[in-house]
Amino acid sequence: MTQLVLFAIDIGAVALLVFGLYFPRHRRRDLVVAYLGVNVGVLAVASALSASNVGAGLGLGLALFGVLSIIRLRSTELDQHEVAYYFSALALGILGALSTTSIWLSAGLMALIVTVMFLGDHPRLLKHYRHQIMVLDSAVTDQVALVAHLEQLLGARVHAATIQRLDLVNETTIVDVRYSLAGRRSAPTATGTPASAGAGR
Repeated sequence: MTQLVLFAIDIGAVALLVFGLYFPRHRRRDLVVAYLGVNVGVLAVASALSASNVGAGLGLGLALFGVLSIIRLRSTELDQHEVAYYFSALALGILGALSTTSIWLSAGLMALIVTVMFLGDHPRLLKHYRHQIMVLDSAVTDQVALVAHLEQLLGARVHAATIQRLDLVNETTIVDVRYSLAGRRSAPTATGTPASAGAGR
C-alpha cells in the first residue's frame, strides 16, 4: 500500500514538474514526452529491481548510465535547464520506487526537487542576464574594442566575451557573450581570453 502511495505521489510530482513548470515556461512539446517517459521508465525499472534479487544499486546505475547516454548522444541540442529537468524527472522516479521507512521522507524529497526547480527556473530570477553566441561581420582582435562593440550592439553591459572563432580571411568573429540588460559600463574593460585564429568552440 505504501508503495502505491509513493507511485501516486511520484506521478503527481512529475505532472506538476512537467505541466506546471516546464511546459508553461518553455513550450517544448517533445521534451514533455521525454520527461514523462524517463520518470515512468525509471520508476518501473527501479520498482521491479527492488522486488527481485538483483542489486538495486546495479539497476539504478544502469538506469543512470542509460539516461546520461541519451543526453550525451542526443540529436538535438539541449539547454542546461532542460538537462536539469531530465535529472529532476529521473530523481523523482527513483524516489517513487525506493522503499523507505517513512513515506513522508520520500514525499518531502520530491517536494524539495519540485520547489528547487520552481525557484531555480523562475523567470524573475536573474532575469536581466543573457547568454548567446554572436557572429560579427568583422575580425576583431582587440579584446577591449570587442567588448565596446558588443555593448554598443546589445545596448547592455557585457560581463564576459570569449572569442570562439576568429576568421581573418572572411573577416568574421564568433564570440560567446554573457551580458546583462540592467545597465552598461561607463568604460569597457577587457574580459575573457581571446582564442587563437581559427580556434573552434
